[in-house]
Amino acid sequence: MRIIVSTLTLASLLAFGATVATAQPAAYTGPSNATAAAAGGYTGPSNVPLMTVKQLLDTGRDDQHARLQGQIVSHDGGEHYTFADATGRIRVEIDDKDFPAGQSVSAEQRVELLGEFDKGLRKTEFEVDRLTVLR
Repeated sequence: MRIIVSTLTLASLLAFGATVATAQPAAYTGPSNATAAAAGGYTGPSNVPLMTVKQLLDTGRDDQHARLQGQIVSHDGGEHYTFADATGRIRVEIDDKDFPAGQSVSAEQRVELLGEFDKGLRKTEFEVDRLTVLR
């Protein structure tokens, strides 16, 4: 009986260890790192328009969905980052869970952000729902 309990305890610890191991930090290798959970999801084509930062800032509507391609150039604290493409820069909000699991993201890598434009009187930012590293 004692061996069975020890075996079950060992199996539980191994299962817990495996669970912890899957929550690898999604290393934004600019100024900070973010922790991400394993994520899956749809990876096919999208009808959400691909826009430049300039287009989004000039013509974007509040709550408009968009895709942006460029680089995350800095971490500004918490979930806030600066994103840039050839046309400009915008503040973006990226939850830790939206970074690709187990994959580093550096300031030099091109990424695609899928999310929603938040245009207000006091702040303008892009709230990211999904971050994809482009090859």
